[in-house]
Amino acid sequence: MITQNYINHLTYDVIGAAIEVHKILGKGLFESVYHKCMIEELKLRKINFKTEFKIPIDYKGVNLDLDFRCDLFIENILVVELKAVNEILPIHDAQLLTYMKLLSAPKGLLLNFNSNNIFREGQKTLVNEHFKNLPK
Repeated sequence: MITQNYINHLTYDVIGAAIEVHKILGKGLFESVYHKCMIEELKLRKINFKTEFKIPIDYKGVNLDLDFRCDLFIENILVVELKAVNEILPIHDAQLLTYMKLLSAPKGLLLNFNSNNIFREGQKTLVNEHFKNLPK
């Protein structure tokens, strides 16, 4: 059974993987470099995920091709969007919330590798109604 606690622990584990990648690489690289390293770190930690898959969008029975791609979808419940930007903007929140809604994911995580400290300033979590309706 999926609970808020389970998802929170999973989020903590993913942030730990991001901290490890950031500790080794530092900031200033392209997002694609962090993405490949996150894939390897998640594999090492035996965290189940999908990457770079096309998000299905069904509207009234019609599959729409909008070419939305999720960076990482952890255990089919946690959407992770990776960034390497000067600051997280509202458009990044909107992107994450869109993916969460389309994937029926209860929680999302923005990770900005262009920060001095992933834990303090380089991550942001978002939850939606799916998360709020889960047991603790």
